[in-house]
Amino acid sequence: MKHLIAFFLVFVFSESVFAGESVGERLDLTTHTVGITALALFTFAYLLVMAEEFTHLRKSKPVIIAAGVIWALIGWIYTQHGMSEVAEAAVRHNLLEYAELMLFLLAAMTYVNAMQERRVFDALRSWLLQHRFSLRALFWTTGALAFVISPVADNLTTALLMGAVVLAVGGENARFVTLSCINIVVAANAGGAFSPFGDITTLMVWQKGLVDFWGFFALVVPALVNWLVPAGIMSFAVPKAFPHGNDVATVHMKRGAKRIMMLFVATIATAVSFHQVLGLPPVIGMLTGLGYLKFFGYYLKQTESRRAVAGDGQTGDIVPFDVFANVARAEWDTLLFFYGVVLCVGGLGFIGYLSMVSELMYTDLGATSANIAVGVLSAIVDNIPVMFAVLAMNPDMSTGQWLLVTLTAGVGGSLLSIGSAAGVALMGQARGKYTFFGHLKWTPAIAAGYVASIAVHFLVNRALF
Repeated sequence: MKHLIAFFLVFVFSESVFAGESVGERLDLTTHTVGITALALFTFAYLLVMAEEFTHLRKSKPVIIAAGVIWALIGWIYTQHGMSEVAEAAVRHNLLEYAELMLFLLAAMTYVNAMQERRVFDALRSWLLQHRFSLRALFWTTGALAFVISPVADNLTTALLMGAVVLAVGGENARFVTLSCINIVVAANAGGAFSPFGDITTLMVWQKGLVDFWGFFALVVPALVNWLVPAGIMSFAVPKAFPHGNDVATVHMKRGAKRIMMLFVATIATAVSFHQVLGLPPVIGMLTGLGYLKFFGYYLKQTESRRAVAGDGQTGDIVPFDVFANVARAEWDTLLFFYGVVLCVGGLGFIGYLSMVSELMYTDLGATSANIAVGVLSAIVDNIPVMFAVLAMNPDMSTGQWLLVTLTAGVGGSLLSIGSAAGVALMGQARGKYTFFGHLKWTPAIAAGYVASIAVHFLVNRALF
């Protein structure tokens, strides 16, 4: 705490102490007007991001503008010192990091959208509804499926799918809906924490080469504990009744659905092979896999056209497939938000703030305390900028510590309903039934799972520290 106080005293009272003084090829602008202005801009932009639910201003808009202004300020001051090429090289480096992650995510989102278009998730929802589970059985089933699906699909899609099942079966039972939505959020976030494909934070750590692909699976048991502890506590409050369900029509997947799922698995294998065997960026493998889907889409179009001409009596199954329509349906607001965050945080790091924070957190507090704090912070601030900041600091840590921060950043957002995309989405989907305060009531149980998962990680993965 004394180091934090000292930092703010220097920050407020010595605006120009280090202005113009270079560190290597960089200027230390942490106490210069440019640095303070950049920090204020990012803070204001992120406040607008956090208020998205109330202002309905898409989260990408403020951070994109902040990114441009921050780098404009940096470019201006470096030009004044005759060092414009240094700033240019730095922003190009950040842009390359973003491009790799954006293209990787775009390929993954296109596959998920293709599976949605082929009604894969609708068929799963129909199957669940037709099996007439009790409310308690449905609580555990939707939670388990969220944990299993989120490692390959993003937690937002997973949460919305399971949330639709919960609302269709127990929509009139507010307690069941609240508890099930909380369970889904925790399970989806926990499931994404042990897979490089499960969350943007794990993807960033993998692409940085800090943990290899198979290394993330050391977090399976801690992640499972993170979900099971609060789920076990909450299950006692779930009503034992059976839902008053209506008859649900069977949903059939569209032609090619199963083959698209197989191609997605093949795409993941390609990305892993490119990175692990060939030493190439995983995004190259993902884009190659996107090519698989494009060729299969061409095959579907050609064969469906022939079936339509032949009039084989199956015209009801002939549905045009357009891979570019699935590309267009990607979460562009999220992808552009990610651009703004990477450039903003990269700019603040270039100014010198991340070095100061790294010194405070990872030297003074220690890696374990700092990584646990990262998880708590991610319940308030989106885990993307938090994790990108940690990666930009690049503290010298063991594999066990990198896995710890991956775990905490991934599951820390479950502590509050606004802490993850899954929670925010479900609040909108189950409006009035799943709320911020309804989630907050069970935060102690979720926190117990958070603490237990950290303890289990130290226990089962002690050889990695």
